[in-house]
Amino acid sequence: MIALSLAEIAEVVGGQTHDIPDPSAQVTGPVVRDSREVAPGSLFAAFVGERVDGHDFAAQVVEAGAVAVLASRPVGVPAIVVDDVQTALGALARHVVRTLGTTLVALTGSAGKTSTKDLIAQVLQRKGPTVWTPGSFNNEIGLPLTALSATEETRFLVLEMGARGIGHIRYLTGLTPPRIGLVLNVGTAHIGEFGGREQIAQAKGELVEALPSAEDGGAAILNADDPLVRAMASRTKAKVLLFGEADEADVRAENVRMTDSGRPSFTLHTPSGCSDVTMRLYGEHHVSNALAAAAVAHELGMSAEEIATALSEAGSLSRWRMEVTERPDGVTVVNDAYNANPESMRAALRALVAMGKGRRTWAVLGKMAELGDEALAEHDAVGRLAVRLNVSKLVAVGGREAAWLQLGAYNEGSWGEESVHVSDAQAAVDLLRSELRPGDVVLVKASRSVGLESVAEALLATGAEGEVAAR
Repeated sequence: MIALSLAEIAEVVGGQTHDIPDPSAQVTGPVVRDSREVAPGSLFAAFVGERVDGHDFAAQVVEAGAVAVLASRPVGVPAIVVDDVQTALGALARHVVRTLGTTLVALTGSAGKTSTKDLIAQVLQRKGPTVWTPGSFNNEIGLPLTALSATEETRFLVLEMGARGIGHIRYLTGLTPPRIGLVLNVGTAHIGEFGGREQIAQAKGELVEALPSAEDGGAAILNADDPLVRAMASRTKAKVLLFGEADEADVRAENVRMTDSGRPSFTLHTPSGCSDVTMRLYGEHHVSNALAAAAVAHELGMSAEEIATALSEAGSLSRWRMEVTERPDGVTVVNDAYNANPESMRAALRALVAMGKGRRTWAVLGKMAELGDEALAEHDAVGRLAVRLNVSKLVAVGGREAAWLQLGAYNEGSWGEESVHVSDAQAAVDLLRSELRPGDVVLVKASRSVGLESVAEALLATGAEGEVAAR
């Protein structure tokens, strides 16, 4: 964070100083909410959680080097006391972003946000110092904490914005006003909370509504291949730049193909020229993510050649997202267990099939959460798709939703051996340990709450007779 005195921070957040001997003492380190992340010069934000109260760690963090605690009550050590820590954190982030004048890029969408954010960050790093959202740190607490990690040297700030309802993105853009806003897609993730895709589109479109006008440098990057996203052009006063495979897209892909290992390759076309891209990431769905990143980079002045080189060299920065590891015995494990929705599940299955040409493929799948009334139909559809794509075996893991996955496969024509329903992760591990053969490719994917990453980890541990080499 930029250096600020405790007195300045108290004024910004409307707080009262308590037990502070020197109000001119400066916060020069990170702003954190986890006591384990405190470093000399930190400001510790004390949140009250369901099981842990951050205020209980106040003395510990000050002893570890924190300058003060941002708290909702006095804690007996230097503190800035506010009515609401979350609101104060947002006010501080807004102040720091405005002070820095950094180019702020915000993105949202139903699927692919984190992968696209990682691509944008790696491309823009070639142009200047870049700070970006770690993992999926994209809510009312994670977003300001990310923004507060920017310094005077930061040229680009790339922020992922999630939403659980109407008004959430509007709130986030109020904390960190973007100059460039990117909307990837409108799918069915969280449809149970929103009530329908039109409501999701309404929420996602709040991002482009918050952008400055074209005259003031605002740019809305929209997916030309998604009608609900494309329609958001009417909701913004910013310049509109379209990306996608549609002919009218300003940034588009042509001659899309897959390498033998399942990596996408294509010709990138931008208004400044064209250049070839072969990605390190797996799955054709990354073409759209790459085009979105390319559109942002083009808007910020990068040439087609610079963008193509950066995209070809970019990897995954976030755990458990199409994380591909090959065991010494030749079994390939694809750990995509961080989260799942119908769109990302379909993309992962297609990537599995592309990677597994001539090899046996296994889809170890679990529940997709927050689908509401659409849950049965969506799980059934994923099970059916696994059969249509000729996945060698579907292993559905867990309770009711997993049973729907397996039933969809069965009804599509998977008679017995091609699909199976098991009760939990350990049962899946036991099955795979007994049946996997050298050369098999295993995809592991479900919503985060299912915890299927444990299956991938167990499979890698099983095969680690020597050192396991990640690709």
